[in-house]
Amino acid sequence: MAKKYIMKTSLFIVDDHYMVIEGIRSLLQNEKDIDWMGHATNASSCLSFLKQKLPDVILMDINLPDVNGIELCKQVKKIYPSVFILGLSTFNQQAYIRDMIENGASGYVLKNADKSEILAAIATIMKGQNYLSHEVANALKEKKIDTPIITRREKEVLLLIAEGLTNAEIAEKLYISLPTVNTHRKSLLEKFDAKNTATLINKAIRMGIV
Repeated sequence: MAKKYIMKTSLFIVDDHYMVIEGIRSLLQNEKDIDWMGHATNASSCLSFLKQKLPDVILMDINLPDVNGIELCKQVKKIYPSVFILGLSTFNQQAYIRDMIENGASGYVLKNADKSEILAAIATIMKGQNYLSHEVANALKEKKIDTPIITRREKEVLLLIAEGLTNAEIAEKLYISLPTVNTHRKSLLEKFDAKNTATLINKAIRMGIV
């Protein structure tokens, strides 16, 4: 009797933390059905890689240093619609989950997922179905709280604002210019629909960001 051939799933990961990349690679490297294609640490290098090779599945972090994963997901699906994308994040807020799915991701798992869950998620989306981890599915059932999407730098500025630092002190601490800090502060006020710093911090605390 002829041996049944099982097609391998080629996998690529986009995350700017090598510990996450190496952790997932070590979990999956001995899986016979997984073909590890490599990784990218930002959106730019991901798009460059895809011009050369196309994986079946991309594990995609949301918080990237250049373009956020939600925007990257949208770009990848527009250019390469056959590629399946699985959102991978520490964030389980509704806004992040919904935006990722609405922009083309076939599933969403948290970074605390174990090997069996990651494999189950990959197998599910390869069948053309959607996969949400248990924690993510529960988060979507909760009463909706709109959480604005902010960049990593904006979050750093927000945390320092919450500590009571002035714009000049934040600029010095983050090694950026004062006008840049002013721009980030203005952006945060707009994204949180806050009229002043006190309201901004209050909303960020209620949303669990600070």
